[in-house]
Amino acid sequence: MSAEDLERFEADIELALLQEYRAVMPMFRYVVETDRRFYLANAVEVVPHGSGDHPLLEVRLSDAWVWDMYRPARFVSTVRVLTFKDVNVEELPEKEL
Repeated sequence: MSAEDLERFEADIELALLQEYRAVMPMFRYVVETDRRFYLANAVEVVPHGSGDHPLLEVRLSDAWVWDMYRPARFVSTVRVLTFKDVNVEELPEKEL
């Protein structure tokens, strides 16, 4: 496989992932961004451990979808992330029926 073939393969996977993201986003309440991953989830809890400028953050997600092009299964029932870095949690607007 050439470098060009590999780039085309990865571009195709990224496009498919973006299309999947757009399709599943209405199913979720929150967007969560950590230093390593991007998630959609229906329940989010951020628990700081310790004190000081940079406490350890434990992020618990339920009913989640993971943005990761190399995961064969992106839907997960629970996720637990431990990080010292920033975590961004955004509540998505309510969907009009």
